[in-house]
Amino acid sequence: MRCCLSAPLAALSALAALPAPYEVLRSGALLAPALLRAALHGTAHQSRRHPPDLLAAVHLELVTLAEDRAVITWHTGIPGTDDGTGHMLPAVTEGEVVYGTHPTRLNRSASEVRPTAHHHVELTGLEPGQTYYYQARSRGVAATPTSLHLIRGNAVGTNRYGLGTRGGPYSFTTPQPPPGRHLLTIALCNDLHVGETTAGLVGGVPLMRGVSQEAGLAPYPEIMSRAVVEEARRRGADVLLAAGDISAGGAPRDLAEAKRILDGFGAHGRDYFVVRGNHDRPRPGHADTDAFRTGFLGGGAPSYFAHDLGGLRIIGLDTYVKEGHGADAGGLGAEQLSWFQDRLREQSDQPTVVFGHHPLTVRDSVFPVTRGQQLGRRHARAVLDAYAAAPGVFLHHAGHTHRNKRTVLPQAPHVTLQEVGAVKDYPGGFCLLRIHTGGFALNHYKSSSAAAREWGERSRRVAAGLWPHHALGRSVADRNSVTVHDLSGISRPAPRTALQDRPGEPVAG
Repeated sequence: MRCCLSAPLAALSALAALPAPYEVLRSGALLAPALLRAALHGTAHQSRRHPPDLLAAVHLELVTLAEDRAVITWHTGIPGTDDGTGHMLPAVTEGEVVYGTHPTRLNRSASEVRPTAHHHVELTGLEPGQTYYYQARSRGVAATPTSLHLIRGNAVGTNRYGLGTRGGPYSFTTPQPPPGRHLLTIALCNDLHVGETTAGLVGGVPLMRGVSQEAGLAPYPEIMSRAVVEEARRRGADVLLAAGDISAGGAPRDLAEAKRILDGFGAHGRDYFVVRGNHDRPRPGHADTDAFRTGFLGGGAPSYFAHDLGGLRIIGLDTYVKEGHGADAGGLGAEQLSWFQDRLREQSDQPTVVFGHHPLTVRDSVFPVTRGQQLGRRHARAVLDAYAAAPGVFLHHAGHTHRNKRTVLPQAPHVTLQEVGAVKDYPGGFCLLRIHTGGFALNHYKSSSAAAREWGERSRRVAAGLWPHHALGRSVADRNSVTVHDLSGISRPAPRTALQDRPGEPVAG
């Protein structure tokens, strides 16, 4: 199944239609060498001999950074080997992170329970507002960072300390927690693509080789989706929002499997909520066989909604209300847009989270973009205008781009526009939205099950290995942030009591 990225994504202004010619040329010049290497690489395994004690520790990433914890990941492999995709054979070994508040005194450590090649270490008990220095290592070999040089990014810290050395130590400063009392936690995810068999196929780019699951293993969308459901619940999420592309192509069997997986979190319409993505659309001319509507909406309910959760309004948008091939720009439709504008106008101060598949804008990416990567220009402007007059809206969660990116636009500076990386492949996870009375925090988590880690590492090879430049997030702040916002009107809801509100029905509270 082809990825929803019908062309790679782009660094463009908020509502630009197509990239300027020099941007396309610049991106092409950056991409061409890597894509050519991928095309010439082939699939033959190298049989080079290697000493058994050789080890490389690579792809170091500071994934999660909260006021009291950090999650650090890396990979160990055997230098000089090739698994057939241009990647080292994995080296299963121990992993530890040593850290402290001074670069020459790394006097604390955290280790993994069992050896692995896909390392995932969580530091806990950190102090808010404190600068820490750390080094990740396996068998004494210091891990080196994922390179984000094409976007001048930083995968391992909140400053550039240590980036001039090989293996660090690197540095980060923990944020302060959101002000006030914690109220509830919501998991944000998107792009499960259940039914997909090859990640990273991009229409119109013949040199872009996709990545498939290893023979004999479970389908990767199911592995990753189950891992997100399990980990979101384990990390304390009260509600889960899935922002579209639940399936790879809208097939009834894939949507049914996706619902079975999501039902592991709880009841749809009460514990979790789903909106449609362009991949979930019915085939053109077959609106009467809309499997998404049948599976998630009971057949006849509108595909957009508002729901009240203890004073927090959750609005779900269907950003592909039309027939089409799925690669064109998203659209809300006149009826939905009018309903949405009326809802915000009637209760402009109510704390509100909006989620839908297509982002309003796509900025700051190494890849070029087409109109299909965002909501249509006219509808995006209408949504931003509605936000400008609704101070209660504080977050717009979108998927579709398969990357972590935080954007704030001058038209509505009180609204965080958060793109969340895909569930289905690298970096493979979800965001936790932690709501307090005086603000909120967003923290990205990679799925940490053994099978999810293995596929996450394998699928980072999408786009000739350039995928981390796009998907991880240019900075730690693109996947971890704290925002001050008055949310004192929200109360913690009683569990498992609320019912979903439908368009045209008043929202309680």
